[in-house]
Amino acid sequence: MAARDPLLTVLKLASEAEEQAALQLKAAQLEAQKRKQQLDALNQYRLDYMQQLTGQQGKQISANYYQQFHKFIQQIDQAISQQLRTVASANTQVQHRQQHWLEKQQKRKAVELLLEHKAQKRERAEAKREQKLADEFAIQQFIRR
Repeated sequence: MAARDPLLTVLKLASEAEEQAALQLKAAQLEAQKRKQQLDALNQYRLDYMQQLTGQQGKQISANYYQQFHKFIQQIDQAISQQLRTVASANTQVQHRQQHWLEKQQKRKAVELLLEHKAQKRERAEAKREQKLADEFAIQQFIRR
């Protein structure tokens, strides 16, 4: 092959695009994991705080303390709701990135398949040419005898 096959350049670009998409997917997965951990921490914080109130049972609690406690639980619940939306958004991003990566992977594989078919065609043509030369050589040998 005298000239470099342009499909090799296409394959290189497709591979680079796939690698970039894989990196973006990994970053999105890490972000989603981080958001989920934050949600878990908020839920644990709420649980711990609720257990504090349970520990106060049987003791006299002022109305002011109870109101502050209730208000604080509402704030935690709002933070949890917001974090749930953030987690959902991060998971959606992961799905989009995964789909993008799969598309890039599919394109790279298609180019590889084209190159493979091209190589097989070239090998068949070379084998045919060699067979033709061998046949001609055999005929020449036969004629000389």
